[in-house]
Amino acid sequence: MNLRVLLADDQEIIRSGLTAILNAQPGIEVVGAAADGQQAVQLARALCPDVCLFDIRMPGIDGLEATRQLAGPGVTSPVAVVVITTFDHDEYVYGALKAGARGFLLKDAGPELLAEAIRAAARGDALIAPKITTRLLARWAQDPRGAKVLPAEAPLTDREEEVLLTVAKGHTNEEIADLLHVSLSTVKSHVASLMTKLQVRNRVELAIWAYESGRVLAGDRQGDPGRK
Repeated sequence: MNLRVLLADDQEIIRSGLTAILNAQPGIEVVGAAADGQQAVQLARALCPDVCLFDIRMPGIDGLEATRQLAGPGVTSPVAVVVITTFDHDEYVYGALKAGARGFLLKDAGPELLAEAIRAAARGDALIAPKITTRLLARWAQDPRGAKVLPAEAPLTDREEEVLLTVAKGHTNEEIADLLHVSLSTVKSHVASLMTKLQVRNRVELAIWAYESGRVLAGDRQGDPGRK
């Protein structure tokens, strides 16, 4: 069965281009397109897509607010949202992730990365454009925001700390298994345990918790776990 995608962008040429790109990807189908945030929210609630792909700057409510209404804190059945934008601003990335987005891409992303982000969001993972992840890591390592995070419900094990760091750096489960020399099922088990202990819903929120608790700073000095 195809992944059903709803996209939103205020420029018709962008909507048409994204529709053509996504419909050409195996297993992906665009089921709706909105020209503004309010229409995007209405269509998402009516069509129940597997993933929404939202621009940030749109008339009326923007993509961040549309994301918040569909996937933000307190939403009982959050929709998987990927934000895509021309604007490479840290505040947009952080705002999108805090609003509940499961991915963040720039519009210069190629078809393969775009499709990968859609599939990752659909399965509950997250994908952020690699160059954005690297830059944000450096920024938040210098300015950790530890005051706002909830404490873990139980202490993290050493291995969970390692997995948390690799998730924060944007690694997939397969990459983490390679980095830490463990099985894929072991990685999935640790990720699930982390979500429970840290009271978060997905990998993006795990990454935010790591940034805000200051753990990225410690891990950035050491480099990736398992790498020499």
